[in-house]
Amino acid sequence: MRNEKVEGARMNRRTAFPPASVGRSYWNSWPCLFLAAGWALGVCGCAGYRFGPTNPELTAGKSIQVNFFENKTLEPRLAEAVNHALRKNLQQDGTYMLNTRSEGDVVVNGVILKYERQGVSFQPNDIITVRDYQATLTVKVTATERASGKVVLDRAVTGRTTVRVGSDLPGAERQALPLLADDFARNATTLLVEGTW
Repeated sequence: MRNEKVEGARMNRRTAFPPASVGRSYWNSWPCLFLAAGWALGVCGCAGYRFGPTNPELTAGKSIQVNFFENKTLEPRLAEAVNHALRKNLQQDGTYMLNTRSEGDVVVNGVILKYERQGVSFQPNDIITVRDYQATLTVKVTATERASGKVVLDRAVTGRTTVRVGSDLPGAERQALPLLADDFARNATTLLVEGTW
């Protein structure tokens, strides 16, 4: 009789838990392990991220005004591209409120000092003919607080990009100008926003 009870209990266990799932739990399954690993990577990857401005005590509620930059180079259209890129980057960053009228809390002025091209790669069969140029833009940026007159940034900021030369060098430079201005604008925006003055 006792043997029948033990055999009956074994049968009931076999029907309740098929042999493939005996000893396996849900937490040991592959999807659960991948989910746990993804969650751990996500938490570790975003550990240093902060929402909001990077330097709130300096920028809280302030607006910024970008005046038209003076161009001291012989390259035309630099001032327009630089001003447009800087305003766009400041607006996308969102730390300062961009003020287009003449009443910003921080006033940014600038002078475009240098525009240079330097060959970085040459044609394989001709070491004199340049294939790629590196265009470098140097701008002296000055930011002052309107209320106190305190200079918060007075520094030369550079921007760089690579220009692939085809049969039309002026056309290639014209196409690379927005990239050059955007690189400068990212560097200047970082200096203005993070307050590393």
